[in-house]
Amino acid sequence: MDMFRLGADYLRGARSRLVDAESALRRGDYPEVVRYSQEAVELSLKACLRMAGIEYPKVHDVGDELKFNALKFPTWFSTGIEEFARISAELAIKRAASMYGIEAAGKGPSDLFDKEEAELSIREAKLVYENAEKLYSEYKKQ
Repeated sequence: MDMFRLGADYLRGARSRLVDAESALRRGDYPEVVRYSQEAVELSLKACLRMAGIEYPKVHDVGDELKFNALKFPTWFSTGIEEFARISAELAIKRAASMYGIEAAGKGPSDLFDKEEAELSIREAKLVYENAEKLYSEYKKQ
């Protein structure tokens, strides 16, 4: 499979996660919104790296890889990489807690995430996805 097609598949997955996040938000399942948002960001950024022909580490947060390879992307995309990396890092930290809570503190996922946190997570995930989709469109024209 070529890297461009693989990236396109990742973007489809990211879009599905955003649909799931929206559904979870409507249900008031805020930890799920955070989790799906993190997955959407991860898939979106990995799609960008794939489409640029960059191999990435098999971790949830690829922000450092994006920053290291910033010059391989169009300028308009590169200017957002710091923000994309910040979003990726913050959501990756929240990933486990959104699924399992913090057992040592006796807190479940629903104790940790509220509507405001969920709305921020999905808003930031959409920002990353929209930029990844724009990058895809630009690469597709080439």
